[in-house]
Amino acid sequence: MVGLTSSAPGVSLPRPDGAPTPVAEGSDMHLIIVDDHPLFRDALSSAVRLAFPAAEVEEADGIESACAALSRGRSIDLTLLDLTMQGVNGFDGLIAIRTRFPRIPVLVVSGLDDPRIVREALAHGAAGFVPKAAGKPVLIRAITDVLNGAVFVPEGVSGPAEAPGRKAGKAPIAERIAELTPQQVRVLLMIRQGKLNKQIAHELGVGDSTVKAHVSEILRKLGVISRTQIVIETANLDYDHILAGLPSS
Repeated sequence: MVGLTSSAPGVSLPRPDGAPTPVAEGSDMHLIIVDDHPLFRDALSSAVRLAFPAAEVEEADGIESACAALSRGRSIDLTLLDLTMQGVNGFDGLIAIRTRFPRIPVLVVSGLDDPRIVREALAHGAAGFVPKAAGKPVLIRAITDVLNGAVFVPEGVSGPAEAPGRKAGKAPIAERIAELTPQQVRVLLMIRQGKLNKQIAHELGVGDSTVKAHVSEILRKLGVISRTQIVIETANLDYDHILAGLPSS
């Protein structure tokens, strides 16, 4: 848990997207912690409040409750997100939040600290990555740096991963997914779960024809011709695939 061990410092890099207004340590801020472990949420919340006494901290136990909180229209400055939660496959949670709320930076706080996973998380829109084994100083620096417009990564991690064997002229999957609308991302995530069009239509409360239209657009934007290829092309969203298929750092 954060605060129980020490860790090497991280590295801060300029963030290419629209950076938020710089904040000082102790200034007002509004954060949401997304993690399905109550004890870790409590530990993380305590660490944040100790370092930033004026901060307003919300908690969510999953992606749906996090999106509900983010949709309420309140000004949230930062999302602290665990990657491995029940019902979440690979980077699906990160993608869902980044697609629906692209202006809110996401700082991943995860027990998965392999450099290849860190780089892939950054490639899919994370503004920073802090291992759960890190100490409080690392967490606080990461929060401050991300809110000041930098990308925070653990020491020794160079940057986003580049998958081997990628076809020349084809944009990385993260860039192609970024072209999808929020509703298309929801459909994509359900396709990855193996759900049929009728099941997707039922869950989204739309007609079969609407789902078919979304699937057609997903195929076009991802540059594939079948649902099977969708799953294959998005395989790098899964941790096991990354660890098996990418070179070590």
